[in-house]
Amino acid sequence: MSDSDTSCDIVGIGNAIVDIISHEAEDFLSRHHLVKNSMSLVDEETALAIYKEMHPAIQASGGSAANTMAGIALLGASPGYIGKVKDDELGKFFVHDIEAIGVNHLVKPTSSGPPTARSMVLVTPDGSRTMNTYLGASSTLYADEINHDAVASADFLYCEGYIWDIETTKKAIRLAISIAKEAGNKVSFTLSDTFCVERHHQEWLELISGPVDVLFGNEAEFLALSGCPTLEGAIDWIRGKVEIACITEAQNGSTIVTTGHTIGIDPHQVDKVVDSTGAGDLYASGFLYGLIKGLDLKTCGEIGSLAAAEVISHTGARPQASLQEIISSELKI
Repeated sequence: MSDSDTSCDIVGIGNAIVDIISHEAEDFLSRHHLVKNSMSLVDEETALAIYKEMHPAIQASGGSAANTMAGIALLGASPGYIGKVKDDELGKFFVHDIEAIGVNHLVKPTSSGPPTARSMVLVTPDGSRTMNTYLGASSTLYADEINHDAVASADFLYCEGYIWDIETTKKAIRLAISIAKEAGNKVSFTLSDTFCVERHHQEWLELISGPVDVLFGNEAEFLALSGCPTLEGAIDWIRGKVEIACITEAQNGSTIVTTGHTIGIDPHQVDKVVDSTGAGDLYASGFLYGLIKGLDLKTCGEIGSLAAAEVISHTGARPQASLQEIISSELKI
C-alpha cells in the first residue's frame, strides 16, 4: 500500500468478528452452562448448537477493537483496523460494514483456512450480554500481515486483549506494539474480560509495566489484574504503572487515573439499557478520539461516557445515532 492508503490517526488490532445477537431469557444461559456477562471461546460445533436454539437474531459486524475503531471513525477521526476474515459471506459483510463507516481495513481477506469468526451474543432482559465466540479466520492473523507503515505512521495503536488467546495472533500483536514504540507512538490496550485477565495475568503485568501507555478496563477487570479487593485499592495499584488508566464502572461512570490525578467521570443517563454489548469499546472510542484531538482528560472521559450511553440504548455494538451530533450538542465541541 502507498503512504496515502495507510495514513491513519490510530490503528486498532483485534479479532474480526460478526456478532449474531439475540434476546434470551436467563434460563437459556443455565441450560447451556454459560457464565453470564462473560466471553467464552467455543468451537464451530458448539457455536452452531447455540445458534440453533437462539431466537431470531440480528447480524452485525463486531469484534472489540473493530467496534472501537468504528466509533472513532463516526466521531470524525481516521482509524485503520488490522483483523483477519475469510473471503466468505460473513467476511464480505464485515469488510463492507467497517469500510462503509470510514475505517481503513488493513488486512486482505484469506481464501483458505477456517471461516470468518462469529460470536453468539445472548442478551438477557437486564441488558447483560454473554458472548460465545468461534474465532475462525481471526485466529490466523500472522506477524507478516501486520501493516508496518500504517502502524508506524499512526500516533496511536489500540490493542484488544482478546487477541492474546492464540499464540499466532499474540506474536502479531507483539510485533505491532514493537513497531509503534520504535516509531515513538502511544500504545493503548484493553483488558477485554476478567477471564482474559486471569488467563494472561503475568504476561499482562509485564505488558502494562512496559510498552502500554493507556489502559482500558472495567472495575472487575482491574480488580482481577491488581489482586485488590476494592476499587480504591486497584486505583492506587495502577497509578504510575501506565500513563493513563481508564476504569469503567457501568452506572457509576468511570475513573481516569494518572500519576498525579484521579478524575471521576459521571455516567450519561439513558432511559433503558437495551444491550450493554460494546459499552466499553465505545467508551474507548470517545476517550481515544479526545486524545487524538488533544483534549483534556476530563473531556476525553465525557466523550467516552456519551459514546457508551448511545450504544447501550439499542441492540448491537455499533452506534446508530450520529456521535458527532451528540458530542456537539452535549459538550459544545
